[in-house]
Amino acid sequence: MKVCIFGAGAIGGHIGGHLARAGVDVSLICRGAHLDAIRQNGLRIVTADDDFTQPMHATDDPAELGPQDYLFITLKSHQVDGALASMQPLLGPDTVVIPPTTGIPWWYFHGLDGPNRDRRLPELDPGDRQWTTFGPERVLGCAFWTAAEAPEPGVVHQDGMRSAYPIGEPSGETTVRLGRLVDAMTAGGLDAPIQRDIRGQIWIKMINSLCWNQAAFLTEAINGRFADAPGAVDVVRRMMTEMEAVAGALGATMPAPLEKRIQLTVRAADHTMSMLQDLQRGRPIEIDVLADSVAVMSRIAGVPTPTVDTLLALTKLKGRVRGVYGV
Repeated sequence: MKVCIFGAGAIGGHIGGHLARAGVDVSLICRGAHLDAIRQNGLRIVTADDDFTQPMHATDDPAELGPQDYLFITLKSHQVDGALASMQPLLGPDTVVIPPTTGIPWWYFHGLDGPNRDRRLPELDPGDRQWTTFGPERVLGCAFWTAAEAPEPGVVHQDGMRSAYPIGEPSGETTVRLGRLVDAMTAGGLDAPIQRDIRGQIWIKMINSLCWNQAAFLTEAINGRFADAPGAVDVVRRMMTEMEAVAGALGATMPAPLEKRIQLTVRAADHTMSMLQDLQRGRPIEIDVLADSVAVMSRIAGVPTPTVDTLLALTKLKGRVRGVYGV
């Protein structure tokens, strides 16, 4: 099995390192100091109960790798479009693609029963470029439920105990290609439960990213600070409720109740949400894919999202003021 991790930062490195530990032929696409460190010392993965260094093949030139069996795209969503041409050499006739799911993915309506079946989403995939480059038939959906960061080149640190990669076919079937990948991920120590309804998992991940990331970004509070701020949590609850109404109008079902998800986030007391990490490091925030997902899906559903829209406006303004958005 040949697996390429395109964008081997924190999440990509976490996946790739565990797969390689299970004996999978993994190649990492990365650059700069991170690439140099991995080539020289291997990739170090630090979790709450493990610390291992895995020798890895890493490169900044995808063309040297050839077609892959599986291609994980673990770039930021806004980076994918510009990298499509360089991914072409990795695609063979049977290559399976696992795209990012920070927001609603471009393939969301592929094969989905109902009035929107096979509807394309040009707001999320301009010019249908990902649909055309990959084709939705290649896709497995996966929600990256791992809090991780790369504190220094060649090192990935998992934050807290929780780490999961629920994964599934858009059709809900349990296919050979899905089972083969899940077996490899499990052998490497990753929690990758097969999902009959991967879209529900994607909605939960998107809603959590949208609501909690903005709350953390605007307040600059780690998760635990919300335990003593019920008013702030209520704002997040209203946002989540609005987004669940959109999902429900489009036929999606949430696989876990809202209050349980709120408590899980607040109890991860020492965790810093990714958008706040980006602010602290002066990196661009990943907000457009979330805002665009809200806009297109709420419009299709015919469900308003006034609280979400208000916070999105504030988040973008703060991002501009702090130099991490629209610059």
